[in-house]
Amino acid sequence: QAHFVESGGGLVQPGGSLRLSCTVSGGTLDHYTIGWFRQAPGGERKWIACIRGSTKSETYADSVKGRFTISRDDVKNTAYLQMNNLTPEDTDVYYCAARQTDFSGNYYYYEHQYRIWGQGTQVTVSS
Repeated sequence: QAHFVESGGGLVQPGGSLRLSCTVSGGTLDHYTIGWFRQAPGGERKWIACIRGSTKSETYADSVKGRFTISRDDVKNTAYLQMNNLTPEDTDVYYCAARQTDFSGNYYYYEHQYRIWGQGTQVTVSS
């Protein structure tokens, strides 16, 4: 059973940047399509980005498009979320999620479409 662990969260000032990592153990990243989600306390978990395992193509929620970049290094078994120009509204717990990659050409936007989840990492944007 593959296991995913996020890291890289922390406190950053508005306008700053962070890079989150999502590292797999017990499996190889190239078998998975990766999604990033975020969740505020008491709120719903919201999808923000997806990178496919087959084509490595990516897509983003409108709320982060142009500021966040999802990427992957299958040799290092790690996916990333580069977050730039952060605002206090980006304060959330961030989760990576994984599903077996396929060749459907689809992206995946919903929690139930992902089988494996990391434990989350807190991002706080504050001055």
